[in-house]
Amino acid sequence: VQLVESGGGLMQPGGSLRLSCAASGRIISISTMGWYRQAPGKQRELVAHISNGGSTNYADSAKGRFTISRDSAKNTVYLQLNSLKPEDTAVYYCNADLWELGVGRAAYWGQGTQVTVSS
Repeated sequence: VQLVESGGGLMQPGGSLRLSCAASGRIISISTMGWYRQAPGKQRELVAHISNGGSTNYADSAKGRFTISRDSAKNTVYLQLNSLKPEDTAVYYCNADLWELGVGRAAYWGQGTQVTVSS
């Protein structure tokens, strides 16, 4: 199974970005998909996650500015980042909790995509 993120980049404060993460491989089903981030010198932290039923959960820092969504048919999760702040600068990682053919339940991480917010 592979998770491939895209959509990161450099943005000015107040701007927007949309991150995407597509999962591929011997996937039977995916339960929860989520986005985490890790800033330099800090621990990786949850940004948001979404269940296969569409229930969402956000970190306080993301509430009101970020929106997580998923396209289950495409095994893809998105993160819309609005009103970006310099403190949002981090590497953003996708995570998927899934059932893999021949393996069973497993969790995978993407390689990360850099988001830099700076004027």
